[in-house]
Amino acid sequence: MEALILGIIQGLTEFLPVSSSGHLELAKALMGVEIEEDVTFTVLVHGATVLSTLVIFRNDIWKIIVDSLKLEWNESAQYVVKIAISMVPVLFVGVFLKDELEALFNGNTMFVGSMLLITAILLGVTYFVKKTENEISYLSALIIGLAQAVAVLPGISRSGATIATGLLLGNKKESVTKFSFLMVLVPIIGANLLDVMDGDITATDNATPMLIGFIAAFFSGLLACKLMIKIVNSGKLLYFAAYCLLVGVIAIYFG
Repeated sequence: MEALILGIIQGLTEFLPVSSSGHLELAKALMGVEIEEDVTFTVLVHGATVLSTLVIFRNDIWKIIVDSLKLEWNESAQYVVKIAISMVPVLFVGVFLKDELEALFNGNTMFVGSMLLITAILLGVTYFVKKTENEISYLSALIIGLAQAVAVLPGISRSGATIATGLLLGNKKESVTKFSFLMVLVPIIGANLLDVMDGDITATDNATPMLIGFIAAFFSGLLACKLMIKIVNSGKLLYFAAYCLLVGVIAIYFG
């Protein structure tokens, strides 16, 4: 049951702008489960959300791969470079600030609540952004990457921070949403591979809960990803701002 709940939370909150890490921390505090200590489960559910992203954007990803293999400076090749630029800040954080960040994942609901309030402000500001048709530039890719690096803090929504930043920079909604979801694939896969190489992934006798968590994260991720695309295009991020504000205040109060 815990695996099912955590899988659904991971799948939904990885894409919806409410902070997956923040909600997992709150779930850990409520259920008394040491989520971060079970690296195998964490890698599995993150892998499930990566798989759901690949399924949703399979046509876009395939086009980018095929066009990039032509070894021409075409639109797809430029897109790959922009993705690479966006990964630099989170790579820096992961390499040089890993220990400091891990110390924040200790079930501190007051800290998570405070970060959720920041997420609420970011999402709320997007309500005042005018519709534009600008595509993501190299500078925008870097700034959105900085937002992703900040979003490693539990309570700061990665999708919320990156999409809000992209919109505030005057980029088209559809472009920002796709870029936000594709830019995280390599960092998540890379982090999981590092866990595997470091020997943190261990054999487990609890295969059934692991499978349940994976399936729950995959299907809830599919639903959330499709839903998030519609939400951004319709400009309804304000509802999630209100949600983050409410959950943040409650977390701070009980913290």
